[in-house]
Amino acid sequence: MQIINKRRIRDEKIAQLLSGKTAYAETQEMIRLITRSIERNNINVHLDNTTSGCWFIPMDEKKSS
Repeated sequence: MQIINKRRIRDEKIAQLLSGKTAYAETQEMIRLITRSIERNNINVHLDNTTSGCWFIPMDEKKSS
């Protein structure tokens, strides 16, 4: 059995967002971890919650003004 390191996955998703790429999470636990990290780092993203998971879409600072 392989153990999944949730913090490593969260860090990879945050790195995706910081590089301007969209990230996706399926579980409520992963969504919570990513959301908390987004808030701590003041990353401007749009959250699109669906019935199967959550999309984190990076927002361009210039467009949001």
